[in-house]
Amino acid sequence: MSPALLRAELTKIRTLRGPLTALALIPLVAVGIGVLNGWSVRDSIETRNPRLRPDFTAEQAGFDGVQYAQLAAIVFGVLVVTAEYGAGTIGVSLLTAPRLYLAKLGAAVLAVLPAAAVATVLGTAATQLALGPHGASLLSPGVPRAMAGAVVYLALMVLLSAGAATLARNALVPLAVLLPLVLMGSQILSVIGATAEAARYLPDRAGARLLTVRPGPDDLSPAAGLAVLLVWAAAILLAGWAAFRHRDV
Repeated sequence: MSPALLRAELTKIRTLRGPLTALALIPLVAVGIGVLNGWSVRDSIETRNPRLRPDFTAEQAGFDGVQYAQLAAIVFGVLVVTAEYGAGTIGVSLLTAPRLYLAKLGAAVLAVLPAAAVATVLGTAATQLALGPHGASLLSPGVPRAMAGAVVYLALMVLLSAGAATLARNALVPLAVLLPLVLMGSQILSVIGATAEAARYLPDRAGARLLTVRPGPDDLSPAAGLAVLLVWAAAILLAGWAAFRHRDV
C-alpha cells in the first residue's frame, strides 16, 4: 500500500459527504449525550429519584456518550467502503488501485482515531461538568485507561463495520444488522438466561469492557474483551478481503 494511495483514500473521506458527516457526528454525539445524561443523573441524585441505578458511579457515567457515539462510528466504517459502490466509481478505482481494500482500512483508522480521541475526552468531560458537584475527575483511578480503551474500541468497531460492508457491497445490510445489535440486540440477549453467557462474547458487548472503569469480578476483563473484539474484527476483515479479491479485483 503506497502513501499516495493512502492519501487518495483520505481525500475521498474529506470530500464525500456521507463518510465526513458520520465522522463529524462521533464527537458531537458523545458530547451531546454526555451533557444530557449528566443533567439527567444530577437531577435524579438531587431529587433522590429511586430509579437511579444503585451501581451508578460518576466515573463510569462519563462513557455513556461514547457508547452512543459508536453508532456514528459504525456508519462511518460502512460508508467509507460503500460510498464508491453506490456512486458506481469502484470499478475505476480498482483498475488503478488493486490494493484498495487495505488503503480504505488504513484511511478509515487514520481518520477515526483523532475523532475518537476528541469524542472520548470531550464526551467524558462534558458528562462530569453536567454532573456538577457529583462529577468526578478525568484522572480518577481507572478513567485514563478506560479513555484509551474507548479510542481503541471505536477504531476496531470502524474496522469491523468496514469489513462487513465489503462483504455486503452495500450499506443497507451491515447497517441493518450492526445498528440494531448495538442499540438493543446484544443487551436483550444478555438478560435472557439461555443467551446471557454467549452474549458476553458478541463484539460490542466484549469490546465495551474496554470502557469499564472498575470491572466486576464476574465480568470479562478489559484485556479479555479486547481479545474477543480483535478476533471478531480479524475474522470479518479477512472474510471481506477474501470476498474483495474474489469478486472485485
